Amino acid sequence: MLLGTNSLFAQTSSHSSSNTAVWLDVNGAISPAMHDYIQRGLTKAAEQHARAVILQIDTPGGLDLSMRKIIQAIITSPIPVISYVAPGGARAASAGTYILYASHIAAMAPATNLGAATPVKLGVYAQDVKPEHKPLQDDQFRFPGMQDATDDAMTKKMINDAAAYIRGLARMRDRNADWAERAVREGVSLTATEALDNNVIDLIANDLQDLLTQIDDRVVEVAGQKLTLATQSLTLDRFTQDWRTNLLAVITNPDVAYILMLIGFYGLILEFATPGVIIPGVVGAICLLLALFAFQVLPINYAGLALILLGIVFMVAEALVPGIGILGIGGVAAFVIGSIMLIDTDLPDYGISIPLIATFALLSAGFLIVILGMVLKSRKKQVATGSEQLLYSTGEVVADFEREGWIRIQGELWRAHSSTPLKSGQQVNVLAVHGLTLEVTPNQPELTINPTEN
Repeated sequence: MLLGTNSLFAQTSSHSSSNTAVWLDVNGAISPAMHDYIQRGLTKAAEQHARAVILQIDTPGGLDLSMRKIIQAIITSPIPVISYVAPGGARAASAGTYILYASHIAAMAPATNLGAATPVKLGVYAQDVKPEHKPLQDDQFRFPGMQDATDDAMTKKMINDAAAYIRGLARMRDRNADWAERAVREGVSLTATEALDNNVIDLIANDLQDLLTQIDDRVVEVAGQKLTLATQSLTLDRFTQDWRTNLLAVITNPDVAYILMLIGFYGLILEFATPGVIIPGVVGAICLLLALFAFQVLPINYAGLALILLGIVFMVAEALVPGIGILGIGGVAAFVIGSIMLIDTDLPDYGISIPLIATFALLSAGFLIVILGMVLKSRKKQVATGSEQLLYSTGEVVADFEREGWIRIQGELWRAHSSTPLKSGQQVNVLAVHGLTLEVTPNQPELTINPTEN
């Protein structure tokens, strides 16, 4: 097995070698991060003139948009792409099945499976679909208890589009198109042996050494040209997922992107509410930019994003405008609905979790309505500490002076400057504070008007 093939797995440092095959680990969900990783791997293979690219697949499926971008990259690749479902126990479910069909060579290890390619936006999981659930017509398929869902026009469009897409891939690679359509309409799966018997894959290989041996001298069509593979003595250059892929995988997680977005919003709101603090603004700006980068590659529902922003505006308005809470209740409702709608995906597990939405809805209400309200209201109060509290206060002149002298104010002696001469004991008002000197003016008593007799 793999113990005897250490030389095969030796990683090369030369990028100019033409006797290498680039090895990529497609392990996990098909996501924007996985698309970025595979795209860069294919680019690396083309730059170093590699003989082949091997995608070792173990995936439960993923986003339709990311899957289609990966397939486009495979079809346009000048290097033959070999998809290999491995090791034993691995699977190429849902989006993985499409990628396997699109590859120039499709192979599986023993004890692996593929299939279950039904779009899960139908409301059921692929593993719940039984093989005996046959399609009613070419353009219609129903599961027990789902007549209402499958009568929906959007559902039919999704099924038909997916079926046509995978049939096109099957015909391009001369594989079983009928079974491919069943995988979409009926959600069926196959073991490695069954897949080989049904012309779904090209071969079964025990390991990578066996794979390279079996595909040697096979003829494939790459970029419209026939190409004979020479893989017997290839050295594998393993292209691992680096920090960029890992970072992208983290921030494109819907929950993480959602949290970054809210931290960004709240940081900027707090910075505008308390100018000069700086830290909330810096952290908020960084988090918001990371969230926007994640949203660039995620399937975002902009109506949901607009509802979240509207909810935040309502909650801020509740903090500013005293009322009976209508704005606050409406803001929380809009925030929750928008959060649920934000990620527009076919995967039920690839969205923002409901507990996280509930937690942030409560935190948002507390932060925006209570805390921010206290901060904004405190800014309207008169300053009670510091030199600013002396503004417009009344003091008493200690001794006569013409320009500068001393006054007593709030029990303290302060140096004062006046544009008019002042007398001892005279009352003055503070107009400005210049460091430790007060600008004062004589206190003008209110004029009293004596009534006159007619």
